Amino acid sequence: MRRSKFTEQQIVGMLKQHEAGMKMADVCREHSISLSTFQNWKAKYGGMAVSELRRVKHLEEEVSRLKRMYAEVCLMNDAMKAVIEKKWGA
Repeated sequence: MRRSKFTEQQIVGMLKQHEAGMKMADVCREHSISLSTFQNWKAKYGGMAVSELRRVKHLEEEVSRLKRMYAEVCLMNDAMKAVIEKKWGA
């Protein structure tokens, strides 16, 4: 997945500018981003502080790691079942 050229602090800063009363088009023009990008960020990060955003990213990484671990365990379980069925003819 493509990484953003903006940090979390910058994204939150842009959203705060808009919340402070600056027009969305002006914020987008100032930072050279599209309106759709800004709206996506607003939907995803709106109302969050930088510390909350970091916590969410950390939790997303942890969930991803746990899903990979679960997939590995499922594959090993299926392989063991296949070996047992082959050996015992069940």
